[in-house]
Amino acid sequence: MNLDSNNHSVFSMYYHLVLVIKHRRKVIDNSISDYAKEKFVSLGEKYNITLMEWNHDIDHIHILFKAHPNSELSKFINAYKSASSRLIKKDFPHVRKKLWKEMFWSRSYCLLTTGGSPTEVIKKYIQNQGMK
Repeated sequence: MNLDSNNHSVFSMYYHLVLVIKHRRKVIDNSISDYAKEKFVSLGEKYNITLMEWNHDIDHIHILFKAHPNSELSKFINAYKSASSRLIKKDFPHVRKKLWKEMFWSRSYCLLTTGGSPTEVIKKYIQNQGMK
């Protein structure tokens, strides 16, 4: 098992995050997914969060990431949802027409720890999202 460390601790903290478009609107394509992924990586650096795996379907995104014990996950997720929503609507104006009242992400999200599952199993699950 590979462990991460900082000045005072050793840890292995992996999370599976699922973000859903408000009312499951079908707006995510490869370009929007890549753009959202880029924003996740850049904002994640400020919160000691590292992207491990990313994939999407037309109405939701699956993310596997690792974090430090001092990462404020709820603050990061809310900051990410807010910033990415605003930037996606700005840079992909055609998306606005498909949304419900300009809302991009659903207010809720699913965040799972991956303690019981080998990370490789979760990575394969995420890689297979959106495939028929």
